[in-house]
Amino acid sequence: MIFLYNMLFFPGLIFFLPGLIYKLIWRPGYKTTFAERFAIFSSEQKKLLTSVDRPVWVHAVSVGETMVALALIKKWKGKNPSRRFVLSTTTTTGQELARSKAPKDLPVFFCPLDFILFVKRTLRLVNPSMLVILETEIWPSLISEAGKYGKVVLVNARISDRSVKGYLKFKNFFRPLLSHFDLICAQSENDCSRFLSIAPEVNVKVSGNIKFDQEVSSTMPDLDLSEVFGSSNSTILLAASTHPREEKLIAETYLKLKKDFANIKLVIVPRHSERGSEIASTLSDLKITFHRRSLKATPEKNNLDCLLADTTGELLAFIKKSDIVIMGKSLAGHDEGHNLIEPALLAKPIITGAVITNFRFVLNALLEKNAVFTVDADEKLEDTLRQLLENPSLCEETGKRALEAISVHKGAADKTIELIEKSF
Repeated sequence: MIFLYNMLFFPGLIFFLPGLIYKLIWRPGYKTTFAERFAIFSSEQKKLLTSVDRPVWVHAVSVGETMVALALIKKWKGKNPSRRFVLSTTTTTGQELARSKAPKDLPVFFCPLDFILFVKRTLRLVNPSMLVILETEIWPSLISEAGKYGKVVLVNARISDRSVKGYLKFKNFFRPLLSHFDLICAQSENDCSRFLSIAPEVNVKVSGNIKFDQEVSSTMPDLDLSEVFGSSNSTILLAASTHPREEKLIAETYLKLKKDFANIKLVIVPRHSERGSEIASTLSDLKITFHRRSLKATPEKNNLDCLLADTTGELLAFIKKSDIVIMGKSLAGHDEGHNLIEPALLAKPIITGAVITNFRFVLNALLEKNAVFTVDADEKLEDTLRQLLENPSLCEETGKRALEAISVHKGAADKTIELIEKSF
């Protein structure tokens, strides 16, 4: 099966190469060593990676998973100082975050594309004692080849509603693939059951969601938005990690609310910053005055309606600065959702769609404590925002309950590390 997969991978790579190049050009982040995705390493990087004897290779995809990976490695080293680590990412934005936040003794590199020759060459270089993959990065060649070097573990693992259907449909492919994992640390009982329904023989343990263990850095910058919005007394509505169609919905809702709440301002942080031009066009069509943060120029005026933060790595700082957070990928036809833990960590009132399949456990944890506002139809977004804008004390109380709700679920990182150490 793996042989057939690799036979098909190379022609598939040729087909998808234009899209890969497009993302490389337009998506921001660290790109200098992108050739590592094809297992092409500089002599300096080779020296750095080979200097770490039999490390634990931790792999993350993008920004969110990289933040979790860095926190996990820090805690793991605190528990077992003798462990050595290397960290890889898939995306350029994840690579930029990893390189800016990783300690000096933690080598960072791009994970190779999942073609057998690229994977083998990278594994020979890294020579890991264990491969630890975060969440849902299940690549056949990497997993099967890494098992020849040491243990292979999937942590903070989850299977979405959409994915489980595909896994079950192609069970003959995914069952032996999952069997390559020596340990799977699942986020919830539901995720555990889904993994076992695909591969009953797999060693799956429920360890919780490591994202609950996130901490807000005391050195996180306090953004100054006065050059965009003027008055420091503005009420900031943050549209976080938005996807297509959501920006238009939220911007139109903002215009309706502005008639009654003159001091409100809008910040939009799209999930994919390369969509900045598309969103800018939408805002212009709606006659909303705005500034694009990616342009890095001083705004001509300082009483604008909106800041389009089409940058990366700043979401937490914008959440900290906001008064109300609308989480994306949950409105305008989207139902997968994004990480609600981050705004809850900062005690912010949160609005999300009523159905978010990828973060159902987190949503339910907040709902149990009456610590989140859900809208089951796009037209109800205005009423929910109006309710919060008219009642600042409700915002404060809900934010406090959100922080309390996620605090009781901390400890997943400790449990995950304990399970992994036992598997060595």
